[in-house]
Amino acid sequence: MNNPVKNSTYNNDWYRREIGASRFKQVCWYLVNAIFFINALIPSSSLKRFFLRLFGARIGSGVVLKPGINIKYPWKLSIGNFSWVGERVWIDNLASVEIGDNVCLSQGAILLTGNHDFTKVSFDLMVKKIILEDGVWIGATAMVCPGVTCASHAVLSAGSVATQDLAAYKIYQGNPALFVKERVIQ
Repeated sequence: MNNPVKNSTYNNDWYRREIGASRFKQVCWYLVNAIFFINALIPSSSLKRFFLRLFGARIGSGVVLKPGINIKYPWKLSIGNFSWVGERVWIDNLASVEIGDNVCLSQGAILLTGNHDFTKVSFDLMVKKIILEDGVWIGATAMVCPGVTCASHAVLSAGSVATQDLAAYKIYQGNPALFVKERVIQ
């Protein structure tokens, strides 16, 4: 075993400094998220839109929020008009997540804004925002990694992992996701 590391060297100071909300607000959101979002028995999109706005999210009109979704910090979330967030979607937004108009996040998709620097003994947390421009489709169980921008009408196929930006009107597949063909909308 090379260079054994003591757990006491890990640095999580960023997490405490950059959450963007008081401890009270965080606890309140945790309870609301558990009761109304993660709980698959609450189907109402309008109630979820209300709570997201109450906690600082910018939510457009006609947004559909299916049961069983998990949102880390609504105050770091923006969703445009007529977008769809499917069942069991996880928006782990330690950094800003910007979702445009007419975006579809299919069942089980993950938007992941954080990662760790495995090259440092302190295993520092690194966060980068995610941008999903208008008309993007993230397929079922696909993952978008920190710092990725999915340009207008890009598609990330089911089960794929986007580790780099996706170009407009292109379809990507695999892990890591690679361009497979043009998206032609008729």
